[in-house]
Amino acid sequence: MQHNANTDLNERPDYDAVIQDIVDYVYDFNIDNKATYETARHCLMDTLGCGILALSFPACTKLMGPIVPGTVVPMGVRVPGTNYRMDPVKSAFDIGAMIRWLDYNDTWLAAEWGHPSDNLGAILAVADYMSQQREARGEAGLVMKDVLTAMIKAHEIQGCLALENSFNRVGLDHVVLVKVASTAVVIKMLGGDRDQALAAVSHAWLDGQSLRTYRHAPNAGSRKSWAAGDATSRAVRLSMMVLAGEMGYPSALTAKTWGFYDVLFKGNAFKFQRPYGHYVMDNVLFKISYPAEYHSQTAVECAVALHEQVKGRLDDIEKIVLTTHEAAIRIISKTGPLHNPADRDHCLQYMVAVPLMTGTLTADHYEDDFAANPEIDALRAKMVVEEDLGYSKDYHDPEKRAFTNAIEVHFKDGSKTERVEVEFPIGHPRRRAEGIPVLEEKFARNLATHYSDESCKEIIDLCNNQAVLEATPVTAFMGLLVKDDQ
Repeated sequence: MQHNANTDLNERPDYDAVIQDIVDYVYDFNIDNKATYETARHCLMDTLGCGILALSFPACTKLMGPIVPGTVVPMGVRVPGTNYRMDPVKSAFDIGAMIRWLDYNDTWLAAEWGHPSDNLGAILAVADYMSQQREARGEAGLVMKDVLTAMIKAHEIQGCLALENSFNRVGLDHVVLVKVASTAVVIKMLGGDRDQALAAVSHAWLDGQSLRTYRHAPNAGSRKSWAAGDATSRAVRLSMMVLAGEMGYPSALTAKTWGFYDVLFKGNAFKFQRPYGHYVMDNVLFKISYPAEYHSQTAVECAVALHEQVKGRLDDIEKIVLTTHEAAIRIISKTGPLHNPADRDHCLQYMVAVPLMTGTLTADHYEDDFAANPEIDALRAKMVVEEDLGYSKDYHDPEKRAFTNAIEVHFKDGSKTERVEVEFPIGHPRRRAEGIPVLEEKFARNLATHYSDESCKEIIDLCNNQAVLEATPVTAFMGLLVKDDQ
């Protein structure tokens, strides 16, 4: 049949190179770096701790549990800190949602932002599911090193895609990268072969993507806290559908008119800075000290440092000069009413006002009762936000990746505080040695909100031992985290 302008040439191409590169990395790349696995262990600890802390907030827990109450799933996937046993799709949602709820897990900031530990929702759910299935057949299940390996690779896929490609500039939410990265690693954990993995990843790109509406004024809201859970659950669902025989779509990205590039990326192909390895896990940014959007972390440190100088003079303040970088201005600088906790933890001015007043910033400070304090809005009204072009340049410099903020408080009598500047937050790779003990303290503190002293000690002792943790069966690890008396 002759091909012309009135017909489509129906020759199925090879899978897009981007899809093939992702799959080949997951299936073929060997990670043998000891330091990378140590960072992955700390990432696991921190991520789980953030999830456990979130269980103290009903806004999070109301979304958890089986879709139909009372549903019992034999050998169901456990959700840490609960007694739920559910199918891996819903469990992935619950784990992913609790991890992300308080905006307190690790982050990655480049052309796109995101939180690579979000992928643990899918990874842990599938690891527990597969391990229980195998052990029921008398086979060996997965061990925690398999989980750490999947975390490293999911971090890498999400982070490398983010380095040069800004999804937020076309209105898409970064959880698209969670869906893609989670799909790529869990299809392998589920036993899929390379062809099935290619198909599953193509589905992740085709799947329809979240808009960033819920992260920004005037619509910022709690969906931003469960969007990652939604992405991880979708990754598991798509992977299981492919394993059931669903076909893939080779040019999901590049198909003219109908592909991801033309529909959702303004016709542009993805750009890449580096091949997949373990760069992202090695350079991940831990959010150690404060549950606050990452661009504000150094600003909060500045405010904490200034607290003693201003705490008795709040009414005497004339203006507060916040000097920051372009990304912070674009994402979290806002005026006007703040309507909910999600709105507040994405407001630079709010996250500076609270520690100026109190000397710290906790998850409870975003709740309605605390936010009703009129002093907060009074301080917000006195803030002047300025961009320092040097800060913006250092933010994008791959060798530096600074997140500089500075604060100077001016009083009505003409006096002013020192100008406090912080370049790298405590969770930055440049402050890793300083940060890890604080991360371990944060983990212990978060566990203590939910578990007995005995359980906390057992979990902490295991997580602090790299070799023993890596060799621990996933089912045993998940068993430690179950809480039957919730």
